[in-house]
Amino acid sequence: MSIQSDRWIREQALEHGMIEPFSEKQVREGVISYGLSSYGYDLRVSDEFKIFTNVNSAIIDPKAFDERSFVSVQAESVIVPPNSFALARSIEYFRIPRDVISVCVGKSTYARCGIIVNVTPFEPEWEGFVTLEISNTTPLPARIYANEGLCQILFFRGSEPCEVSYADRKGKYQKQQGIVLPRL
Repeated sequence: MSIQSDRWIREQALEHGMIEPFSEKQVREGVISYGLSSYGYDLRVSDEFKIFTNVNSAIIDPKAFDERSFVSVQAESVIVPPNSFALARSIEYFRIPRDVISVCVGKSTYARCGIIVNVTPFEPEWEGFVTLEISNTTPLPARIYANEGLCQILFFRGSEPCEVSYADRKGKYQKQQGIVLPRL
């Protein structure tokens, strides 16, 4: 398994629709950077957020998720409360090749502010908008900017295609639209 370069990512995005929309260069001027990097792609967060709240005293249960656990917000930026959490989605739609798996890592600009981004791997032949998990680990409110970079996706290519892909298994998050909540 090897990490893929900017040349491979560009080819997959432009010729096979792996990332749409696709920014061929790193966009940096006045924003938290996004777009193609040397060995990855910095995705942008959309202006749709679900910010967790305890006003309804709901319990977080992945087997019986209570939608009263959050408030939905559409804005150019949002405040994630101290020691709290938000969900968002990517602007980009991804189509992962059968011989590729990707992992997400946080951007240093947010990490240096105590913001941790967690996204599970994009499995072979998974496609959809990415549901992003954003944790504010600090005792202070934290601002997240829509339409700017949030995390970097790294693409690892196997020496051969997998036997059973996410699409073959009919994965429960396949072709997800918007912010998708936990499913059982």
